Amino acid sequence: MSWIKLEDVAQLNKIKEESNEKPVVIFKHSTSCSISGMAWNRVQRNWKAADSDKFTPYYLDLLANRALSSAIADEFGVTHASPQVIVVKDGKAVYNNSHMGINYNEIVSLEV
Repeated sequence: MSWIKLEDVAQLNKIKEESNEKPVVIFKHSTSCSISGMAWNRVQRNWKAADSDKFTPYYLDLLANRALSSAIADEFGVTHASPQVIVVKDGKAVYNNSHMGINYNEIVSLEV
């Protein structure tokens, strides 16, 4: 499964534009946090190739891009958390969950 690395604040405009065509999933991951690691592994294990037909997936390494994580929170009106999954549709956050609340089935079952 190939996730697009989120490394630049300019990508947020692209995400908003892409979300007009199909929803975008942003996974914010802290590589030093065991809970974040468990949540990331659960999503990775379950993600199917067909899921990328429904969603465009982005991955943010929080430790390398903390300022970008804050920009995401501001841009989409969500409280910063890590780990965190945000689903963007039509330029707006339509789903936001964190820590053990991150649930693959819930994400892919969204009617967006």
